[in-house]
Amino acid sequence: MAISGRISQWKKLPLTLTELCIDTTLQCGQSFRWRKINDEWICSLRGRVVVLKQDESCLHYKSMFPNVSPSPSKDIRDEDNTDKMLYHYFDLKHDLGALYEQWSKADPIFKKLAPQFGGVRILNQDAWEALICFICSSNNNISRISSMAHKLCKYYGAFITKIGDEEYHDFPTPEALTNPKVESHLRELGFGYRAQYIANTAKIVASKPPGWLNGLRNPESPAWGAKPALDSDSDAKPVTYKEAHGELISLSGVGPKVADCVCLMGLGWSESVPIDTHVWQIAQRDYKFGKTKTKTFTKATYDAVGDHFRELWGKQAGWAHSVLFTADLKAFAKAKDAAKEVMKVKKEAEEEEDEDGSVDSPAVKVEVKVEEEVTAVEEAPRGRSKRKRAATAVVKTEDALEAKREYTVRTRSQKKAKGQ
Repeated sequence: MAISGRISQWKKLPLTLTELCIDTTLQCGQSFRWRKINDEWICSLRGRVVVLKQDESCLHYKSMFPNVSPSPSKDIRDEDNTDKMLYHYFDLKHDLGALYEQWSKADPIFKKLAPQFGGVRILNQDAWEALICFICSSNNNISRISSMAHKLCKYYGAFITKIGDEEYHDFPTPEALTNPKVESHLRELGFGYRAQYIANTAKIVASKPPGWLNGLRNPESPAWGAKPALDSDSDAKPVTYKEAHGELISLSGVGPKVADCVCLMGLGWSESVPIDTHVWQIAQRDYKFGKTKTKTFTKATYDAVGDHFRELWGKQAGWAHSVLFTADLKAFAKAKDAAKEVMKVKKEAEEEEDEDGSVDSPAVKVEVKVEEEVTAVEEAPRGRSKRKRAATAVVKTEDALEAKREYTVRTRSQKKAKGQ
């Protein structure tokens, strides 16, 4: 495949699936520009195209840069800081295994789901990209949001490189979306009423002092390439989560939920808990919120649900919330159903064990594997893109059921032997 640009060799970061599962993290509604082609994930990110793949012990990556070297004496090995960028992007400073253990101790509902949805991390994304993508998320689904994000890059982002017949562009800057014709063009591309929100918000952000949006970040989670605010010489008072949330709501097309999404995934506020219909249904079904089940909720209820989860899960409640949100997505429903089958088989085996009094029963496990195949189809003129998604779930229950049957036969034989 022809590549117009400079490409690095495959490199790797030692990282277990417990600490990061890219197959879950990159398709659970946080970022909308990663595409899976065969076994590799690809995305234009911070001036380069990044390709990822993963095995049980390592995250493998390579980068493609524009075909312009900053210095004749400087090659790609000197300028490639993708390892540091990925460390920041996946926020690897946090021990996810320890956090899962903490949340499991605090919440039996989380504890039940955690084994099937391990390695879900909150991405440390560019704040501007998160803001625009979550404005696009209003009354929308992941597939359409992804299509919109791709169009924004294609028509307004800086060119990075070309792989085969496909061009890759960075996410556009606020200034790139301030042209008076942007709104009408986005409507032609299928953005609907969101076109006006995007155009208006771009003008507002572009008119602010440089760095205004990143100034709303959690001081403990600085932007990529920025000096940590806690180490800064500035006398400015650090912004709080509530202050950042309030500033975002003043922008066009940003309500409480979108503001919380940006706070959590673009500004590093780990305590932010976005409450959408999925999370509201979880709160009603599993945490018994509300006297009657309803599809809508008030601002007071929104705040109450968020405060409940912050009290339950602690400082990084937004991270724990993302695991429950992922488990509730249709794309992962088969894994959740399989988890229930695991619990059922284990319970039946334990009941038979109690009757017999034996403690040497074999472990009964059900291995669950969820695979998603994404076939990208080249975009047609004027943004009429087509993407075919096929999700298949392979649930290997035969071994578990056979083990249960064998255990049942053995315990019955033991009972007969005792009775003789």
